[in-house]
Amino acid sequence: MGVIIPRWEWRTFGKDFGAAEPKIKSYEMDNFKKSSEKYILTAKTSGENCKIRDDLMDIKSLKQVDENKLEQWYPTMKETFPMKKETIENLFKNFFKVDAPEFKRDEYTYDQYLDELVKPCKDLEIVDVYKERSIYKINGATVEIAETTFNGVANRTICVEHEDPANVMKTVKELGLEGLPNINYIHAMKQAVGMEK
Repeated sequence: MGVIIPRWEWRTFGKDFGAAEPKIKSYEMDNFKKSSEKYILTAKTSGENCKIRDDLMDIKSLKQVDENKLEQWYPTMKETFPMKKETIENLFKNFFKVDAPEFKRDEYTYDQYLDELVKPCKDLEIVDVYKERSIYKINGATVEIAETTFNGVANRTICVEHEDPANVMKTVKELGLEGLPNINYIHAMKQAVGMEK
């Protein structure tokens, strides 16, 4: 994956972000992306972010949280399909933290993996996620406003990311976002599907 510089993230979810949203939109948009993804949630932990997009399973792990509750996520696994059973066994035990399923194949396609291994597991939940992300550069930080759906239910999110946590907090405060709760994708999705209150 080359040299990885982990970023610190501040994120919130809601319908209305007050004066922060027009302030962000006063900057020129740097990029706009649409994506459809599947997230796999585990009841055992919220420290792993596992999504599948474009036939690639991408896992990020929560490495640390600082005094401002900023979160540092680090890429820990990228796998394409078909996936070998040994890789899946490691995934279930060390990332999902649930018992590995009984394997009937040596490797699994995307559909086989979801239908035969993930869906039957009572501790795992698949969430269909759609995102439309408007991305800006402010103070060198990546700032996005995203329209999302979790299993068809609409939600919105704003995020500020940078390698330097001090710059993240500086940007959050300048945009007037510091009074809003810091909520990551995993917690927001778990609340949406009833895995968390």
